Amino acid sequence: MNARLFWKSLVVQAVVVSIPFAALGAALSDDFFEDWGWLVGPAVWLACSLVTAQILRLPLAYVLFSAIAGGVAGLVVFLATSHLPGMIAALLVFAASCGSYDPEAEAAATK
Repeated sequence: MNARLFWKSLVVQAVVVSIPFAALGAALSDDFFEDWGWLVGPAVWLACSLVTAQILRLPLAYVLFSAIAGGVAGLVVFLATSHLPGMIAALLVFAASCGSYDPEAEAAATK
C-alpha cells in the first residue's frame, strides 16, 4: 500500500467530486435527485474518477475498477445510513484501491 498515493487519490477524488456535487445541488431541485439521483450520482462518480485518473496519471482501467469498488461500498453504507456516510465510505475504498496500485507489478505482469 502506497500511503502517499492513498492520500493523493482521496483528496483529488474528493475535490473533483465536490465540484459537480455543489453545482448540481445549486442548480437542481431536491425532486430531481429523488427521481434521478440513482442515475446521476454514479455517472458523476465515474466521470470524476476519469478526471482523477488523468490528474494522478494512473491507468484508466485500474481507476475505474477502484471507482466501482468504492461505489459499491458507498451504496451499501448509503442504504444502511445516509448519503454523507456513503460518500465517505466510497472515497475511502476508492483511495485504498488506488493506493494499492503498483506500477512495478503491472510491468512485471505484462512481460
